[in-house]
Amino acid sequence: MSTATIIDGKKFSATLRGRIAEEVTRLKNDHNLTPGLAVVLVGEDPASQVYVRSKGKQTLEAGMNSYEHKMPAETTQEELLAKVEELNNDPAVHGILVQLPVPDHIDDHAIINAIDPNKDVDGFHVINSGRLATGARGASAPMIPCTPLGSIMLLKDHLGDLSGKTAVVVGRSNIVGKPMAQLLLQESCTVTIAHSRTKDLADVVRQADIVVAAVGRPEMVKGDWIKPGATVIDVGINRIEVDGKNKLVGDVATAEAMEHAGAITPVPGGVGPMTIACLLANTLTAASRQNGLEEPNLL
Repeated sequence: MSTATIIDGKKFSATLRGRIAEEVTRLKNDHNLTPGLAVVLVGEDPASQVYVRSKGKQTLEAGMNSYEHKMPAETTQEELLAKVEELNNDPAVHGILVQLPVPDHIDDHAIINAIDPNKDVDGFHVINSGRLATGARGASAPMIPCTPLGSIMLLKDHLGDLSGKTAVVVGRSNIVGKPMAQLLLQESCTVTIAHSRTKDLADVVRQADIVVAAVGRPEMVKGDWIKPGATVIDVGINRIEVDGKNKLVGDVATAEAMEHAGAITPVPGGVGPMTIACLLANTLTAASRQNGLEEPNLL
């Protein structure tokens, strides 16, 4: 009999977007400032096109300005770098996001690190990564990657104080795994980063009060890997075929995990909606910082 609480990211993200819209209205009224987010899409990747449309729609719904720049797949790296530089220099643009993946002939690291770190609302720039790793605060605080930021918000909302808890992050990517571990460390968790080559991975995961699965493999984390009562954040979004139909599943075998976990995020409807909401939150934060204004507290 499943007993796990479902952590509703869709509901939480709707509340967060509401708070962001209120802050945007306040910025407009008090400071004549409208946060602006520029999204650059290179090529015709279908999933990326869906993401970009969704980001643009939610940006406008929050009262922000949305700037979409669609470039053909044959765009050169130099042309894309020139577009990034143009946006870096545009005072109406407070956040810049280059939708990944970019075509193979373009070096995504070069593009990411060409973005002004203060406009890097994805939080992927090496300067923001370093600021996060060193726990920088105040004027040098990092822009935090959106998916880990959304995940830590869900954890704190559900569990409250995370101090002293044992956390295992399955996955070591620069986009989710590593920044997630840094955020958990900042909350005074004891953190292990595990991955597909970790010896006795199931036993490592069983030690965790908090499991964050971000490995990109459908239902890799099995139910009996979960410590009874643990909180599970499933970052994975994988398309698999079931009975001839496409189905979205996470990195955790959800039905099995619910027999053991105390709480779990569903896929879809868990971490996914939080990612775009946190992109808007980062854009709001960036606009405030760039204009010397106090950052809104959205937590």
